[in-house]
Amino acid sequence: MPKMKSHKGARKRFKITGSGKVKRMRAFKSHILTKKSPKRKRHLRHATIITTRGEVRNIKRLLQA
Repeated sequence: MPKMKSHKGARKRFKITGSGKVKRMRAFKSHILTKKSPKRKRHLRHATIITTRGEVRNIKRLLQA
């Protein structure tokens, strides 16, 4: 049986923290930034934790190799 491979797209987008939570970056920060306020852009710089249990389970399954 060959080795399991992690999902490359998920691997680029998500990280597992030391406590096992799933961390992701926020969307809407790549272009059309002139109409967005500085406060909004500042908040988009920070990562966030995924809290939905079903999504966390699916992402961890994609990342396990």
